[in-house]
Amino acid sequence: MKKLLFGILIVGLAAQSCTKVNENVYDKLAATQFYSTAAGADDALATVYGSISGTWSSNYAGRDNCWYDLNEYSSDEQVIPHRNTGDWQLDFAQLYTRTELPSLGIIDNTWKWAYGAIYQANQAIAELTAAKADPSKIAEARVARAWFYYLLIDDFGNVPFYTDNNTPISKIPQSPRATIYNFIVSELKVNVDLLSTTRGGTYYGRFNKWAGYMILAKVYLNAGVYTGTPDWQDALTACNVVASGGYTLHPATSSTTSPLGNTYYDLFGDVCPNDETIFAIYLTENVISGNVYTIRSLNTPTGTALFGFAGWNGTIIPQEFYSNFSSNDIRTQQFLVGQQPDGTVYTPTVSSLIDPGAAPNEGIRDVKFYVLDNATSANKFGGIHDASGSSNDFPVYRYADVLLMQAECELRLGNTSAAAPYLNQVRERAGLADIAAPTLTDVYNERGFELNMEGHRRQDMIRFGTYLNAHGFVTQGQAYMELFPIPSAEITTNPLLKQNPGYPTN
Repeated sequence: MKKLLFGILIVGLAAQSCTKVNENVYDKLAATQFYSTAAGADDALATVYGSISGTWSSNYAGRDNCWYDLNEYSSDEQVIPHRNTGDWQLDFAQLYTRTELPSLGIIDNTWKWAYGAIYQANQAIAELTAAKADPSKIAEARVARAWFYYLLIDDFGNVPFYTDNNTPISKIPQSPRATIYNFIVSELKVNVDLLSTTRGGTYYGRFNKWAGYMILAKVYLNAGVYTGTPDWQDALTACNVVASGGYTLHPATSSTTSPLGNTYYDLFGDVCPNDETIFAIYLTENVISGNVYTIRSLNTPTGTALFGFAGWNGTIIPQEFYSNFSSNDIRTQQFLVGQQPDGTVYTPTVSSLIDPGAAPNEGIRDVKFYVLDNATSANKFGGIHDASGSSNDFPVYRYADVLLMQAECELRLGNTSAAAPYLNQVRERAGLADIAAPTLTDVYNERGFELNMEGHRRQDMIRFGTYLNAHGFVTQGQAYMELFPIPSAEITTNPLLKQNPGYPTN
């Protein structure tokens, strides 16, 4: 089934395989003609989408040591402790405890990944524009580029800005965060209505109109962080457009054919269901690597018992985060704590993150992205895996997120009664009681319950003003820590870059 969803990423190879092996000279006119065709336009876009799924240490999510890890391990919802057995480098615990330096590899990987993706988007825009390609395909590339810049300013603040690949890296100065914010908004407003309204099919994992408005809503939602001036009304308006796309919450019912025994977890399975998923990343082992997040959390005995191979014994869920969930919340089914059927006992408390580190079985584990196949289940849930990943796609944006954004915007605009139905739809699916008069704290908490492990927590914490708070092993932070440092290697490469305040300059 997934092979049918991957057409855009292989169209370029298909085009090459059908080309006669002659010594033809393909000049600029021939290239222009190629990119004006539907297959040619998709070939140009394939390089952009290929950047999103990326490779190991160079990707948005699914693998490790890049954007996802940078934004998740700096929040309060997960961490990989150094183990007192010598396992695991300190990078993840340093992000969690806000002790990272500009030389940290995950920071540099994220920067390089984003700018590599922008380069590919610039190239696609230039090729498609010169070819006078379908305007919706040009818009798709421009929306993707705006998304990459949004991720950059969210993490780093003032960053180099360019739309022409002919500009040498060493001559690109940093642009103010607010300036790039204005560019992002302008690009999205001009292009999102040109995008396809198709959901699923060939647009599974591509930016359609609804995904474009979702990005615009996210940018507006954080306008106060980026520019100092909130824009809740425009964020709400963009959310309402997304909602008009016909999305619904995926049902949550007991099911022996669904991961973890509930259809709710279909959302994080082999293919993200079309009813709720707005934008997802296609991942499948042995084709586009795999989703490591459950494998990375489990230790060897549990991984072997559940899936037939050893886990990495890495990620844990901090006890303070876990303890906020209600016991009757179906979303707690993703957590493994206490004694497991294989005999392992995962203790909720952790003695140390860095020195000497945690004992092997300390920490709550997470199997939200439940591995979909093992040697003894006869493909019970479908999909494939090996020890380096699983076939679970990654949901970047879901309708549940839209509902919670609508609730937040209504509350910030003073409309408590209007906010309640949005929030309560999400709570009801999780098996929780309605809240008649919700507060912003209720929305913040619900976002943590619903969207954990999906890459949103750091941004939410900053917007709600909790990011710098002390928690667990983390001391009270300083304001400058809401931005990551500019990577040391990039400052060496580009002398026009200035380090973010608070961080060492070398």
